[in-house]
Amino acid sequence: MFNIETYNKAQSVSEAVTLLAENPRARVLAGGTDVLIRLREGDDRYSQLIDIHDLAELQQVQQLASGEICIGAGVTFSQLMDNRLIQERLPLVAQAAGTVGGPQVRNVATIGGNLCNGAISADSAAALYVLDAVLEIEGVSGVRDLPIGEFYLGPGQVALEHSDVLRAIRIPAASYRDCGTHYYKYAMRNAMDIATIGCAAACKVKAGCFDTLKIAFTVAAPKPMRARSAEQFAVGQAVTPALINEIAGLVLQDLNPRDSWRASKEFRLHIIKTLARRVIMAAAGVAEA
Repeated sequence: MFNIETYNKAQSVSEAVTLLAENPRARVLAGGTDVLIRLREGDDRYSQLIDIHDLAELQQVQQLASGEICIGAGVTFSQLMDNRLIQERLPLVAQAAGTVGGPQVRNVATIGGNLCNGAISADSAAALYVLDAVLEIEGVSGVRDLPIGEFYLGPGQVALEHSDVLRAIRIPAASYRDCGTHYYKYAMRNAMDIATIGCAAACKVKAGCFDTLKIAFTVAAPKPMRARSAEQFAVGQAVTPALINEIAGLVLQDLNPRDSWRASKEFRLHIIKTLARRVIMAAAGVAEA
């Protein structure tokens, strides 16, 4: 039995914002894959719910006239995997979505919930980081845009006020056009497990050289991180296995993985370098094709 004290079904994002502003204890319920587990475990911080599940304004995936792709925060991971626009324009997002939990979880878990939970292992985070995602957030003062790099503050901490609701994730056209991408999640099991390390890369290759390279990791620092030093080093250099090995070593300059019962820091450092080589090589192969 869930100990739910109050429950309100919001009819719009604006109404959800108002309800949150009126109740400092209220929590948003979207897919429920995190919130309901907390309730089942008796966490009374989640006993007052505002339901935004199935709001039509959060369910859309569309490409704007500018080429920007807008993903509603309420879109589930299964919907992302099956969406033709995502498959054709943002295969990295579809690839990352396919690593989330199992089919039952992906059918209800939303990309917005995955981000707002603040978990450093969020499977969507690394992919969205290398695609320069911009988050559209509605609060009592209106709607604002926030680059994803400013969204994560630390483990379980994100740049949302209590009454804020994430509306959408927007991907600029320049971040995916003519771009090779790849994502790999290393976990102790092949399915139904959180990432030990997650790694995503996006690159553009011109005349056999890196024109741009972006590489991001989860569970490699107190929040999802880009390896900026390695990215800057790669630009203008010929794409070769030797260079990619060198880049893989440089990613460690910007990361600080932790020791935990899941994996030691030493093991995570080894996995980070291994994944960097694999993911950059795969992304460069797509970009050159």
